[in-house]
Amino acid sequence: MTDSPLAMPVVDAALEQRLVDRMARIEVMLAEHCKGRAQFVSEAATHLMMAGGKRFRPLLVLLAAEAGPDPDAAEVETAACVVELTHVASLYHDDVMDEADLRRGAATGNARWGNNVAILTGDFLFGRSSELTADLGPEAVLIQARTFTRLVEGQIMETVPPGPGEDPLAHYLDVVAGKTGSLIATSARYGAMFSGARPEVVEALSTYGEIVGSAFQLTDDILDIASESDASGKTPGTDLREGVPTLPVLMAQASTDPGDARLLSLLGRPLTDDAEHAEALELMRRHPAMDQARDHVLAEAARAKKLLEALDPGPVRTALESFADIVATRTS
Repeated sequence: MTDSPLAMPVVDAALEQRLVDRMARIEVMLAEHCKGRAQFVSEAATHLMMAGGKRFRPLLVLLAAEAGPDPDAAEVETAACVVELTHVASLYHDDVMDEADLRRGAATGNARWGNNVAILTGDFLFGRSSELTADLGPEAVLIQARTFTRLVEGQIMETVPPGPGEDPLAHYLDVVAGKTGSLIATSARYGAMFSGARPEVVEALSTYGEIVGSAFQLTDDILDIASESDASGKTPGTDLREGVPTLPVLMAQASTDPGDARLLSLLGRPLTDDAEHAEALELMRRHPAMDQARDHVLAEAARAKKLLEALDPGPVRTALESFADIVATRTS
């Protein structure tokens, strides 16, 4: 996405170095918070935390804090650890639900130690996150509780089809906002809040975080079909093969064009036959739903950037604007 050592482009050299230095401290803190009383607990909890990852959520906490008068407040770094511990905890549970064997190129917790240990390791990290949140005060506890509720509810609703009369696309977008957008929104909110940013800036950055976080997932949906190779990090058409509803698929399924009859017969079910999978992939790549999906993500990025008008012009706002653009147009 960027040649920067950070997960988003930061043009201002001084700001970039400040964030790099603080992220290095966050790494040390995260490693410490993963330690349990028993060596085995520490090993299991550290496994996915140290397997890589962009650390976008804690970075967003630090960057959003730059919009306030006290970006170096100790609470900011604590909050950065809270959101990453919560995120990594959720990955252990995700991998159990998905029966996944690999995460970030490493064996998943469930593949290495079994489902029970993976679930309990996720719970351990959620506990660590809750301990730190308590140090941030009752408002932070309430925000974290509401975020966790939305995240889990999004995960549950992902397994449930839309109800009678419910728009499948609206259902899916709500799932994405809960499962992915909610924690990124809280990342931006915490950073701005604990640095003393103005209330309108806190709200603007929180909404920005949810939009951009959701857009990142929606771009993944597009890349699953559009990528010609596994450069995007996974085999093209993986979601399509598994019958997973995604943004372009749901938009294609809304078509009333008789010429889409064959495509519609293929979508929405697992495509275990290689020939059918290849056919569906080719039909989707040529379908207007792909441009429709891209337009939707671009519009969301524009909406996120508009919110940033609440911030003073400068390198922080520029970095956040650039990131919204990159999320909307990325190719990997």
